[in-house]
Amino acid sequence: MFRVIKTEGAARRGEFTCPHGTAQTPVFMNVGTQGAIKGAVSALDLKELGCQIELSNTYHLHLRPGDGVVRQLGGLHKFMGWDGPMLTDSGGFQVFSLAGLRKITEEGVTFASHIDGRRIFMGPEESMAIQSNLGSDVAMAFDECVENPAPYDYAKASCERTLRWLERCKAEHDRLCALPDCVNPGQVLFGINQGATYEDLRVWHMKETAKIDCGGYAIGGLAVGEPTEVMYQIIEAVEPHMPADKPRYLMGVGTPSNIIEAVARGVDFFDCVMPARNARHGKLFTWEGSLNLKNERFKLDERPIDPHCDCPVCQKFSRAYLRHLFVAGEMLAMRLAVMHNLYFYNELTRRIREALDAGQFASFRAEYSEKLARRAD
Repeated sequence: MFRVIKTEGAARRGEFTCPHGTAQTPVFMNVGTQGAIKGAVSALDLKELGCQIELSNTYHLHLRPGDGVVRQLGGLHKFMGWDGPMLTDSGGFQVFSLAGLRKITEEGVTFASHIDGRRIFMGPEESMAIQSNLGSDVAMAFDECVENPAPYDYAKASCERTLRWLERCKAEHDRLCALPDCVNPGQVLFGINQGATYEDLRVWHMKETAKIDCGGYAIGGLAVGEPTEVMYQIIEAVEPHMPADKPRYLMGVGTPSNIIEAVARGVDFFDCVMPARNARHGKLFTWEGSLNLKNERFKLDERPIDPHCDCPVCQKFSRAYLRHLFVAGEMLAMRLAVMHNLYFYNELTRRIREALDAGQFASFRAEYSEKLARRAD
């Protein structure tokens, strides 16, 4: 399912194979929360933008149209027209960040829907059932996401509960995949490391999580307000205890520089809403840094968003035109901007893989990590 092709320091060049194809790693997963990329980008567009893995959200799809509906329609791949690898997150983050008044017990979480306020219960077994109905290739374990900073004692209790929940996820996932009518019997389960910003909790939890045989392992609960250097320190503390023969996924991260730095620390999988969210507000990524296309200075700029970009938007449209679309409130502005940013992120990981193949990742990191973190002149 996963093999490491070569390494450079802690950075890894790998290959992940699942029922819907093979993805080259490091890989950025394009976030289609409700079965669609926000900004009017379809599954067909994702192919043109270099996407290898699409990611959708368990919580949102459970609320609407309902995972039972998706199952009846043949699973999420068929429903949204995407035939490549797919990951679904467990819904845990959304339960703790979006849902209304909630009550956490050993069994799971009772919460109020952010759509209509109705009371819903979700626990490990429910999350596994929803993801089984969706038929993704990778299902994420149901975990508790705590806020940073979190009191040590609460973070410790949460880690212990998340570990017990993973054991239940594993048992239910195995049972569901063995059923004759399973939508995707080749689906694998990824466990999630938690522990807030406490290195000792993170290390203990990772060691214990690694004892449960999963298809991959993720680091969750980061990039939620803590300083960037703290995030890097946690990755460095956890990475030595993550199984070397399984993919490593840093959830919800991040900026182009974050991705480069996390690859240098041994991470293989990434996802983030940032490229699409920023694009919808006119913030575009380029190989010279980021720029805000709504600025007046682009009013007569005939250049593409990035002269060094081969995306379909940069091949056909100018900065001046995109700025006009944003100022005029045209929906096309968001679509074109999102397409560019997703292409950029997919191209970033492609270039990282190319640098690793050539044994030149260190020089790539030295050239681009700091440059991509700043605003373009």
